[in-house]
Amino acid sequence: MSLKIVVLVKQVPDTHNVTGDAMKPDGTVNRAALPAITNPEDLNALEEALKIKTALSGTTITAITLGPPGAVKTLKEALYRGVDDAVLVTDPKFAASDTLATSYALKCAIEKVGAYDLIFCGRQAIDGDTAQVGPQIAEKLNLNQISCITEVIETTPKSITVRRSLEDGYEIVKSNLPALLTVTGDANEPRPPSAKRVMMYKNIENKCEPSNESYMHPDMGNICSHIKQWSATDINADLNLCGLAGSPTKVKQIESVVLAARDTKQIANNETEIKALINELIQEHIIG
Repeated sequence: MSLKIVVLVKQVPDTHNVTGDAMKPDGTVNRAALPAITNPEDLNALEEALKIKTALSGTTITAITLGPPGAVKTLKEALYRGVDDAVLVTDPKFAASDTLATSYALKCAIEKVGAYDLIFCGRQAIDGDTAQVGPQIAEKLNLNQISCITEVIETTPKSITVRRSLEDGYEIVKSNLPALLTVTGDANEPRPPSAKRVMMYKNIENKCEPSNESYMHPDMGNICSHIKQWSATDINADLNLCGLAGSPTKVKQIESVVLAARDTKQIANNETEIKALINELIQEHIIG
């Protein structure tokens, strides 16, 4: 009894270290100006896939990322943790993709992978917080989808049963396979990289010619020979649906907001004054 699993991972800017150079004038993220990490909830998604691999002998996991050559670091992180195959979908034509164009490119890559039983994604990425890409991929692939997973309860060759979070509680959901699941940060504690696998993959030789695309990290232009590299042509993508051409979302204006305290107010530590303060904050549209 085994499954074929695809896990989507993304390299994102470390939002704990955002600077004034984080955005370009055209409204796109200046990724070269920010340190990069693997999106945290993608690691939670990967952990759930790895648990299934451990429980069901013969299960294989393919990690896919869409991004510039530097995103190969995120795929190596996935290899360190236990995935079997890794695919970097990279092409200048994918630059500045919004969620619609991103989900289209990933849908094409998944179709190129071939047969699959489960697709795991993080609920959302910290550089956008839209939570749209996973559901959009499921829609494009015409798959069952379950979002906001906090626990995988049971997996069989034909179905999966999970707990998903709601605003006021949770529900238990069962779906036939294949299916796409988005996983929250509350689902698990991602395992650290395996020391043995780090030794296996850390010194993979780069054998591809470096790219001259300015949006890519200049020091990461080479792609690891052990990781598949697919272009827009390789995944048979319609270029009208990729990158800026396929991205209807446009940034109209960027504003740098600096919060500064102007006034202070002291209240007594009693229920009456606390309620009055809350009502005042609601009336001023600060909360609520």
